[in-house]
Amino acid sequence: MLLAGYALTALVALLTAGSLVRRSEWWFRGLDFPRLQIMTLGMLALLGLVLPDAEWSPMRWVALAVLMLALAHQLRMVLPYTFLFPQEVKSIRPKHYRRDRQISLIVANVLMTNHQHFKLIQQVRSLRPDLLLTLETDRVWEQALTAIEPEYPYVVRAPMDNLYGMHLYSRLPLRDAEVKFLLSPEIPSIHATVMLPCGAPVKLYCLHPEPPSPTEAPDSVLRDAELLIVGDAVSDTEESVIVMGDLNDVAWSRTTRLFQRVSGLLDPRKGRHHISTYHSDYPFMRWALDHIFHSPDFGLIKMQRLPHIGSDHFPVLTHLQLERHLEHVQALEETSDAEEQEAQDKVEEGMEKSEQSGFKPLGPM
Repeated sequence: MLLAGYALTALVALLTAGSLVRRSEWWFRGLDFPRLQIMTLGMLALLGLVLPDAEWSPMRWVALAVLMLALAHQLRMVLPYTFLFPQEVKSIRPKHYRRDRQISLIVANVLMTNHQHFKLIQQVRSLRPDLLLTLETDRVWEQALTAIEPEYPYVVRAPMDNLYGMHLYSRLPLRDAEVKFLLSPEIPSIHATVMLPCGAPVKLYCLHPEPPSPTEAPDSVLRDAELLIVGDAVSDTEESVIVMGDLNDVAWSRTTRLFQRVSGLLDPRKGRHHISTYHSDYPFMRWALDHIFHSPDFGLIKMQRLPHIGSDHFPVLTHLQLERHLEHVQALEETSDAEEQEAQDKVEEGMEKSEQSGFKPLGPM
């Protein structure tokens, strides 16, 4: 058992150290994802080190110290997404509900090859969100979702057959809706302004960048750059903002945290609970890939993971209320010069890679 403890300690230490390497290759950036799983292995390693009734050699003490350092780092990354951490977004109490200032939305990566269209349609008709963002939707899904268009008259369509199509359906009026290809002709994003019933405009950015993986992008360069291009655009606006989609990154990654710092947007999961959305079929191998970030002038009414729709992702429902006074009490700290430079370097690297592929990127907006 002690040997197993040593082996698991070495594995946990190696995976933790790898996640600290600031390189963009998928085998490094992929280590940002399974922090909860690494912590589970770490707890098993801890049992393997402390339970055996054997003499405590120097090697055993060193292994325990290394393991505790690795677990401490992993815990530091995930702790903000538990109730033990202060809430980043204030909750709106029922007595303060104002329906004309609210917006509810569902983000659903449907899995293009999933043909159980009726499951998502049933959810939408039951929950009646103001906005529905679908990801991985092709023309087959587009046709199936015409069933909800009488209730959602404002539609932005970007069907693709490469797993990166997206559609935005809205009950509320949309203005200046546009499909953009920021860094690749294969990866669309939707940009629009939605009008709340009270008349307030809210800028929407709907994203689904390509993940770093052995089967897709070899590194995270374009993913990181797309997210930070939007973050920079958001930082320059005084309007209310929502950024949503399958970002193919976890909330605790360095890039997503940098995006928050640059954009000034908030994460309603912080101080509440972690919402793992992928993979829906494997409970032990799940992490949060589907996100909703918003400007500091929103409070949270509800955020929850929805039931299985036949996809490899769970949909997420978020219900927000616009409260202008909140931007004075829950804004993030100013971005440091070093963070600004890091973000600029990542954007430039992404644009250079995009140009090398023969595509003319839109770049900063």
